[in-house]
Amino acid sequence: MSDDRLEAELGLVTYNDQGLVPVIVQQWDTLEVLMMAWADEEALRRTLTTGRATYWSRSRQEYWRKGDTSGHVQHVRGARLDCDGDTVLLLVDQIGVACHTGTRTCFDGRDLDPVVSSDAEPGH
Repeated sequence: MSDDRLEAELGLVTYNDQGLVPVIVQQWDTLEVLMMAWADEEALRRTLTTGRATYWSRSRQEYWRKGDTSGHVQHVRGARLDCDGDTVLLLVDQIGVACHTGTRTCFDGRDLDPVVSSDAEPGH
């Protein structure tokens, strides 16, 4: 990707007051939602130019490239912005587990119990 194209794409992102954008991470082939993390412009630049997922740690105030210490690497397969430009969907090939708790996804085992609408027509 050319530098001009990269800068144009990064310019489409709307960051919050802390200069961060939420990144929803999804397994590229199964579409399983793996985790959510935060990125600033530099983390997003690194992700888009290296093929490895890089995030900003709010607690440690530093960049972290997924898998550097755990071995649970995320290889980038695609990236999309939502309609408002304020959320990134990152499609990855997850090697190993995604969650720091040791589970495949951060969305395992903590199901809420919502009322399921019976008014919706199938497929709508």
